[in-house]
Amino acid sequence: MPPVVTTAGALDAAAAMLGGGTGPVAVDTERASGYRYWQRAYLVQLRREDAGTVLLDPTGLADLSPLAGVLNPLEWVLHAASQDLPCLAELGLRPAAVFDTELAARLAGLERVGLAALVEDLLGYHLQKGHGAADWSRRPLPAEWLTYAALDVELLLPLRAALAAELDAQGKSSWAAEEFEAVRNAGPPVPRTDPWRRTSGLHRIRQPRELAAVRELWYARDQLAQQRDIAPGRVLPDAAIIDAALTDPPDEAALLSRPVFSGRSQRRHVKTWLAAIQTARVLPESELPSLRVQGGGPPPLNRWPDRDPAAAARLTAARATLTEIAERHQLPVQNLLAPEVLRRLCWEPPENLDAAAVERELLAGGARRWQCDLTAHPLATALTPAPGSSSSTTNPR
Repeated sequence: MPPVVTTAGALDAAAAMLGGGTGPVAVDTERASGYRYWQRAYLVQLRREDAGTVLLDPTGLADLSPLAGVLNPLEWVLHAASQDLPCLAELGLRPAAVFDTELAARLAGLERVGLAALVEDLLGYHLQKGHGAADWSRRPLPAEWLTYAALDVELLLPLRAALAAELDAQGKSSWAAEEFEAVRNAGPPVPRTDPWRRTSGLHRIRQPRELAAVRELWYARDQLAQQRDIAPGRVLPDAAIIDAALTDPPDEAALLSRPVFSGRSQRRHVKTWLAAIQTARVLPESELPSLRVQGGGPPPLNRWPDRDPAAAARLTAARATLTEIAERHQLPVQNLLAPEVLRRLCWEPPENLDAAAVERELLAGGARRWQCDLTAHPLATALTPAPGSSSSTTNPR
């Protein structure tokens, strides 16, 4: 096990060691999801042929530019790259190219795409697991955790070689290159509209003022979580937010009498929670949130048959077409075309429904060129109703 890099001098030595290696670099990170608010990297694992493994603690290092100078021009090999690239970009680490082993396995049509499963199936090794959900912000990090972390990059490079060979044999290398480049350029996730609507148990809310209480409590919790860098669920569970919104406790005693508010943390912030509830209680009707989610996209799928039977028929036909194409090419349907892109196409198809128009819609929705080549013409055919059929008319929405 290499020592963890924690000083500027050790960082310079690690950068020089990796710079003397050959080929791409295997990269992984460990975060503290479920413990911390911010999705920062608390450990970075690196491995390169003819160089060895580096374990880096970025939390105490102000300047990673010596490492960036070595790593950024290289191809990085990651597993589920979209999970790691944002927190690495925050450290100034951005790859010139990416090879995503999970995505490669999906494109190759492999049934098991987890890292441990791929290492076992393709390389014949059993990979030690068990600490991925740990609190990686803890210091010092236990030795067994570091072993686990180092093993996550130990075999990424030979795994890349095996998957690249499989993709090449299937004629999918160019597809993978487009997918990897899309992942590399994706950037950080776009903030959700009304993120509080993802509160677990929201289906129990039936009144707009109750919904307003959920919203106010969610934002109060989120502010505290940011300030303390603690996962929101550890500040106040979703169940407590829903309970308070449904019961509308009038004072501190009533709020603290609720079982879900009996914890020490909830008692410490009881004035904050009560203020949020009171804010919702006095909001004018015009400022209450709607029970129905407002948005520019298609409605939930279960409403399509009533809202627009023709669109529902289009979606059924398009799904059948994509399933046939995916099976023929040994691909998961969701990797052939993103479900959201398909839903938007079927809900509001182009006026002149031909392959070129469908391709423009797919590209505008973020589909890659290889996906359009496989799907644009078949989808145009599937979405074109037969003359005189009931699907050729569209209900008002």
